[in-house]
Amino acid sequence: MPSKPIPGSTGEVLTCLPSPYVAHGPTGLLYLPRFIAKCKYVKEHGSLPASYAKNFKRGIDRFLCLHLGIDPGAVEQVVRESADDAEIERGLARLLPAEVRAEKWNRELAQKGMTAAGREFLGTALTAMGCADRADDIKSIPDLIDFDEGRIE
Repeated sequence: MPSKPIPGSTGEVLTCLPSPYVAHGPTGLLYLPRFIAKCKYVKEHGSLPASYAKNFKRGIDRFLCLHLGIDPGAVEQVVRESADDAEIERGLARLLPAEVRAEKWNRELAQKGMTAAGREFLGTALTAMGCADRADDIKSIPDLIDFDEGRIE
């Protein structure tokens, strides 16, 4: 039987966040719903757990925003200042570029972690999670996120 992460090995796990592979309806961008959900969590709770806070507005959040040519803080501000999801979508429509190049971003996201350095990172992370045997199953950073949050068995 394949191994599962050692409970607590990555810190607190938020299963309320969507998978990185969920696409944003209006734009088709993968991961954007997850970044929005993290911003909503911060709005509601004041901060993310330490295991998530270290990469909030950095890591993939930042890579997405670099792709779009926007500041991650601007997305957080839209969420913070919006009363509901419809208002968030209107704010994002004003913030995002007219052409989001979803296909380019989605391909890049799905391949994050597939370079030699990325494979080394994934191996180290899986070893720390007690799951070194899963290196052939967990092929990317989005896979690692889904594995850690229980969406990959």
